[in-house]
Amino acid sequence: MNYALVTGATGGLGRQFAYLLAERGEALLLTGRSAEKLASLREEIVSRFPKSEILFEPCDLSDADDRARFFAKIGALRFSLLVNVAGADIQKAFADYTREKLLFQARVNFEAAVDLAKFVFEHRGDSLGVLTVSSVSGLYPMPYFALYSATKCALTSFFSALHVEWKGVASVTTVLPGSIPTREDVKAYIAAQGLWGKLAAMPPEKVAKKSLEALKRNKRTYIPGFWNKLMRAGTALLPLPWKMRFIAARWSKTEKDAF
Repeated sequence: MNYALVTGATGGLGRQFAYLLAERGEALLLTGRSAEKLASLREEIVSRFPKSEILFEPCDLSDADDRARFFAKIGALRFSLLVNVAGADIQKAFADYTREKLLFQARVNFEAAVDLAKFVFEHRGDSLGVLTVSSVSGLYPMPYFALYSATKCALTSFFSALHVEWKGVASVTTVLPGSIPTREDVKAYIAAQGLWGKLAAMPPEKVAKKSLEALKRNKRTYIPGFWNKLMRAGTALLPLPWKMRFIAARWSKTEKDAF
C-alpha cells in the first residue's frame, strides 16, 4: 500500500487536503505537532469515510532530530504523494524576532520541506507526486515580512528545479496562494489589508481542490485565484524599489505570530 503524506495536517489547509484525499480513497499518513489533534482529525475523517486507511505520527518539523525519529518510524512505508503544507506565517519586523523564532520559521518553512522531499523520493512507490504550498508572498522581497517571503521564494525555486530534475519519475507542483482564511488571527490580518486582502483571499477547501488538480496536470507552478494572477501580472514590470516601498508601507502596520 502506498500512502499520501500530508504535513501540517491539523491546520485549516492541511485538513482540507486530508479530507479530499480520503474522499478519493487515498491511504493517508498525517503529521503535525500535536498527537491529540491528529487523533481527533483521524476520527473526524473516518466518521465521514469509514473505509479510510489513516495513520498519523506527530513530528516537530523544525527539529532535525525529531524529523530523523519520524523518518525511522515510518521508514517501512511507501509513498505515492507528499503534500508539503506545514509552515509558520510569522510576520513582523526582522529586528523584533527572537533567535528561536527566526530558526523555527526558516527550518519549518524550507528545511523541513526539502528533507521530506528527499525522504519520500527514496521511499516512493510506483509513482510519486510532490505538492508544495508556497505563497504569492514569495514573488518579491517583502519588508516586514522578510523571512517568510524569503523562505517561500526558496520553496518555489527549489521545487521548480525538481520539476525538471524528476521529470518522468515524479510530478512536482508548487502552489502560490494568497491569504487563506483559516485561524482567527489570519482572518483579522486579511481584513486589515482592506479590499485587496479580501479579493485575494480564497477558502482553504478551494485552494486544496485546485492545487490537487494542478498537480494532476503536472504544472510547475500554480497561482490559485483570479485576483492573485492579476496581481502577479499587473506588478511584474514595476521597478522592484517601487514594489518594496509599497509593501513596506502596508505591511509595517500589521503583525502576526501564532507560533
